[in-house]
Amino acid sequence: MDDSAFQEAARRYGDMVYRVAFHSCKNRADAEDITQNVFLKLYRTQTVFESEEHLRRWVIRVAVNESKKLVGSAWFRRRVSLEEAAQALPFESEEESSLFLAVMELPKKYRVPVYLYYYEGYPAKEAAALCGLKESTMQTRLQRAREKLKKKLCGQERES
Repeated sequence: MDDSAFQEAARRYGDMVYRVAFHSCKNRADAEDITQNVFLKLYRTQTVFESEEHLRRWVIRVAVNESKKLVGSAWFRRRVSLEEAAQALPFESEEESSLFLAVMELPKKYRVPVYLYYYEGYPAKEAAALCGLKESTMQTRLQRAREKLKKKLCGQERES
């Protein structure tokens, strides 16, 4: 990959990689590190990409793998509160903030599929492939995530 193609890929996919990483690690600094690692791997790769979609899928797959590697590491025992994570991102409304907090409280196995499906717009089959899951497993996780979010968000409305 030449420098101009790399710069274009970094510009085009940088925010998306950061968001995938942030959903996994819930920490701005770690998400930035993961993003940097993904693009370092892209710069060094000898892979010839068949299309723009092939490049995009490769970048997402590496982002998911790098996120798993970081979160699974021994030193990743420290945690950032969800309130601190919410303060790191600007929200236009209280509903957006509540939804963000509810999604971030989901177990990790639900967070990334929700992000890929709802925010990046991948069909369940493609999101499953990016996460290394069967399509039926992805559908189940999305359904369970929706149920958990509905309970959480409806419970908040009743309390208000």
